Amino acid sequence: MTGLTRTGDGGPGGALADTVMARLTTEYPAAADPARAAQAAAYMKHIAPFLGIPTPERRALSRTVLAGTPRPDEADCTEIALRCWALPEREYHYFAVDYVREHAGRLSSGFLPTARHLITTTSWWDTVDLLAAHVVGALVAADPGLKRVMDDWIGDDDPWVARTALLHQLRFRAATDSGRLFAYCERRAAHPDFFLRKAIGWCLREYAKTDPAAVRAFVDAHRDTLSPLSVREALRNL
Repeated sequence: MTGLTRTGDGGPGGALADTVMARLTTEYPAAADPARAAQAAAYMKHIAPFLGIPTPERRALSRTVLAGTPRPDEADCTEIALRCWALPEREYHYFAVDYVREHAGRLSSGFLPTARHLITTTSWWDTVDLLAAHVVGALVAADPGLKRVMDDWIGDDDPWVARTALLHQLRFRAATDSGRLFAYCERRAAHPDFFLRKAIGWCLREYAKTDPAAVRAFVDAHRDTLSPLSVREALRNL
């Protein structure tokens, strides 16, 4: 967690985290199902161990965990997210993602280093994509100055960071910075990573709901460099 600021137990941003984590680490393990856990871990390519709690049940437990707790500030969100990520089981990471998504409007650009830590630690699409579209995207929308950080992220050696840069505008619709979107897709078009190629197609397909002609023109102009996967995904609904 180098470069991240943590409050520590009991300090500002720590008291709420103490309450939430105590409840969370009581409620979640009590609902564990080892057979489901093994299936979930296999499905997710063993990126992390699981408790084996189905999503609807997990979210019901999360509501119990959070019942009566105050609205968090950024320090609370940071502390809870980092403490959850320090636990091995994936359901705790899902709790953190849901929590910061719910309160993304209360976060400033100062949360971006924490978001990057979550994206680059125990990385897989199940957490990265939600953080990209709902957290990083919200931060960039609130602070356009962060577009320059996305310009750095798209060239990052970590493909999950680059995928985040590609996907952060997924929910922007008419507010999409199409110049950046197309430039990012062009820059990483030849990258061999499956998840980057898939992300290129996904973000283009999503923007095609807003400007289908622009997406078709971009794909037609870059068929020599875009992978067949990216092209297929981009044009799926056109």
